[in-house]
Amino acid sequence: MDNEPPKHIVSVTALVMNERDEALLLRTHWRSDTWEMPGGNVEVGEPLDEAVCREFLEETGIVIRPIGITGVYYNATKHVLAVVFRAEYVSGDITIQPEEIIEAKYININESNIDQYITRPQQRSRTLDAMKSTCFIPYETWEVNPAYNLLSRLYNE
Repeated sequence: MDNEPPKHIVSVTALVMNERDEALLLRTHWRSDTWEMPGGNVEVGEPLDEAVCREFLEETGIVIRPIGITGVYYNATKHVLAVVFRAEYVSGDITIQPEEIIEAKYININESNIDQYITRPQQRSRTLDAMKSTCFIPYETWEVNPAYNLLSRLYNE
């Protein structure tokens, strides 16, 4: 093994359901063959809960509030750690950036029809896990400067 420090990309996505139990999904130009949950890469030093809110807003125009983490997934080929959140709608109307997003809408998705929308297996499992999850993984953001300071905590009690 070489002594090069590890380099991983961290990405975040969120599942948001409306009052009709439809999931807000989108299609991007570079993955136009599938629908997926909104999200993207975390910037250096950015807390995960803030990153998912930023990415969701950029891609959909919707403000969300993360509730908790439903799963953590790793792409060993691309070295991407993906963290999936469940989130609640706060405000806004669906507004897309056409240079990045083809379409975003609420879709009535379930185990029997998911293959019609989500064509990539890793996206299917993440979406189904997020839909089925009733218990969330706690998440905290800390800073040390010089004392430990808790910046945020998500925990489903």
